Amino acid sequence: MLIALNKPHLVHTKFTDEQGRPTLAQFGLPKDVYVAGRLDHDSEGLLLLTDDGRLNQQITDPRWKAPKTYCVQVEGTSSEDALAKLRRGVELKDGMTLPAEARAIDPPAWLWPRDPPVRFRKTVPDCWLELIIREGRNRQVRRMTAHVGLPTLRLIRWAIGPYTLEGLVPGTWREVAPVR
Repeated sequence: MLIALNKPHLVHTKFTDEQGRPTLAQFGLPKDVYVAGRLDHDSEGLLLLTDDGRLNQQITDPRWKAPKTYCVQVEGTSSEDALAKLRRGVELKDGMTLPAEARAIDPPAWLWPRDPPVRFRKTVPDCWLELIIREGRNRQVRRMTAHVGLPTLRLIRWAIGPYTLEGLVPGTWREVAPVR
């Protein structure tokens, strides 16, 4: 079984939390499914869960290099120089990233309101980027955009390989057919 969940902002990607923070337990997911990969509590979007250990390994194994597509609202205005740096890969504290696909986009038409909303500042512009990466380091997209002078304000994972958020509002899920 493979589940696609649209994880809301500030939900932790685990089923229990000693501190009482929101978790995946509130979404009525089938028993015995486990998260395939990570998504930080302050990020939103596609989270895959499965009860199949082999499929979990395939999805999360860095050798598979599944493309992960993110829509990222950043502080500042994107420049061709910043996008070119992301496309070449950037040097982070844990080493050089693989090259990313990076482009400026309009705010997505499917975008839902975030709770709480991103703080709006009249004097500081923001813009949206689409980033596609093929690795999954801790907070990688946020670190990459900060490295090129565009701190992340909002991060939504739209796709992992062939699986997307298409038709899922935050907090909803559906079973999807595994692509082998």
